[in-house]
Amino acid sequence: MFLRTFFRLFTHLQLMPVLESGEETLVGGQAVLEGVMMRAPHSYCVAVRRPDGEMTTEEMPLARMSERYKIFKYPVMRGLGTLYQAMVLGGKALKFSASAALQDTSIAPEKKKPEEIPGWAFVGPLLFSLAFFLFAYKFVPLFLATQLEKVWPVLGGRIVFNTVDGALRLAILLALLYGISRFKDIRRTFQYHGAEHKVVFNFEGGEPVTVANAQRYTTFHPRCGTSFLFILFLLAIPVYALIPFDSFVAKFLCRIALLPILVGLSYELIRFAAKRRGSLLSALTAPGLWMQRITTQPPSDDQTAVAIHALEGAMSLEKAQGGELVIA
Repeated sequence: MFLRTFFRLFTHLQLMPVLESGEETLVGGQAVLEGVMMRAPHSYCVAVRRPDGEMTTEEMPLARMSERYKIFKYPVMRGLGTLYQAMVLGGKALKFSASAALQDTSIAPEKKKPEEIPGWAFVGPLLFSLAFFLFAYKFVPLFLATQLEKVWPVLGGRIVFNTVDGALRLAILLALLYGISRFKDIRRTFQYHGAEHKVVFNFEGGEPVTVANAQRYTTFHPRCGTSFLFILFLLAIPVYALIPFDSFVAKFLCRIALLPILVGLSYELIRFAAKRRGSLLSALTAPGLWMQRITTQPPSDDQTAVAIHALEGAMSLEKAQGGELVIA
């Protein structure tokens, strides 16, 4: 039981950049364990289906990073602030959903709110997930590209070397996503991810948000974190080619140090592409939509209902606060 819980938390933490819509827009969301988190400009709500079939929710007000700290209003920096807040919020939502989804209602069926997972139990999967990200997407591609360069010296040029490094990075991402998508728990999460996208599309389309209306929409959304992660990995290729170091250790450390800059630049590209559909930069986000064939799956009506419940909770709290519903 402990190992399964650890694995579920680890995989969801690893998938958080893929499942999260990290842009300050009218509505966005994230798939969590057996549920969906939806956020409005100043509010968020997590709705989770408990093992007994009942839904439990958590709502809280939310201040934008750009409103709390002026520095996050500027290009590149706003991407860092938005993603940081999205990851923190996503972690809170995941923690709540894990508590609810793993709650044994047969012991205390009268309890509607789940007992919160202690912080120390969340730290292990979090640290392991961060270490795995750096190892899988920074160390391994660089190591393999370095070994290939020894066999084929023609790969020694910075542009060629980093193109190979980038291709290996994307291949590892696709292999890991496809591999974990075969697990039943993750397939269900990808269904909730699809439900989140359908409900957001339904809301943005201006129609009444219902299960029937939402199910008519596609699960592929351009603001998905999957597209963001693809752009992040793609942008790394020319940026890493500018690194004036040749040793393995120096290259590896620079890749870690440049991660915040890449995040900020990727955010700006996604933001630009979303506002200028049909442009060349918009075309670069297309592979991210293709990758959503793995990270989103058609949801059931029950799963779509959970996503709608989360959206209604977030919008209700937004209205109670007097929030102005405008696109960022």
